[in-house]
Amino acid sequence: MALLFNLHFQHSFFKQFHASVTRSDYITLRLGFIMTHCRGNLKFNFHKYMMRALEADFKKVVGISWYLWLFVVLFLLLNVAGWHAYFWIAFIPFILLLAVGTKLEHVIAQLAHEVAEKHVAVQGDLVVHPSDDHFWFNKPKIVLILIHIILFQNSFEMAFFFWIWLQYGFDSCIMGEVGYIIPRLVIGVFIQLLCSYSTLPLYAIVTQMGSSFKKAIFDEHVQEGLVGWAKQAKKKTVLRKAANESTHNQVSHREESPLIQMAKAGSN
Repeated sequence: MALLFNLHFQHSFFKQFHASVTRSDYITLRLGFIMTHCRGNLKFNFHKYMMRALEADFKKVVGISWYLWLFVVLFLLLNVAGWHAYFWIAFIPFILLLAVGTKLEHVIAQLAHEVAEKHVAVQGDLVVHPSDDHFWFNKPKIVLILIHIILFQNSFEMAFFFWIWLQYGFDSCIMGEVGYIIPRLVIGVFIQLLCSYSTLPLYAIVTQMGSSFKKAIFDEHVQEGLVGWAKQAKKKTVLRKAANESTHNQVSHREESPLIQMAKAGSN
């Protein structure tokens, strides 16, 4: 069992460098999603939904979160002479990218292994079963956070390199030794190419294999209509609650009025 597990990870690691998402993978995952979340609409446009979800996630990727600012501060504080911090930090997005790509490919392998364990494929039966159990800590969103860190850190390092080059020159002491500069550039270019060619397409389709679907499953006008309907329903609930409280206060006032009058009469 352990040997099979290692073989799966080795296959997943090397598969991300070539043919990350094959046609058969796409068709199988698409069928699994539709049969799980859209069983009543077999003609559901999965590709359009996938692209809308990727665009929504891309808006988060281009943003800057607090943990990214923390990385920038640490990046600058570790700039100590002789440490070559810029060189070693360049390996962080490189290692994370390989780990994310391997994990996404391993999810496909796990789904395929579940189908193989059935032995017999019944026509019309659910081919794959999307589940959060295939992801780290049962949370597909962790993959998006890691991709966010990878792209930001790599982009920041590349921008920082060119800024120093233009500001102080290539021979500046801040730039560092050439033996550390060239590997940094090679790693940065490799990360950008691999992320664009393999990791992002893998993320776009594999993260749809979670237990729930994303709000991008609805068109924009449908999303706006649902949001407006939810706001109106919430507003009506508040107004109804206020009206009930007002009615209750009026009834209580009417019930207490004779008692109050008798008490006043007795005191008089």
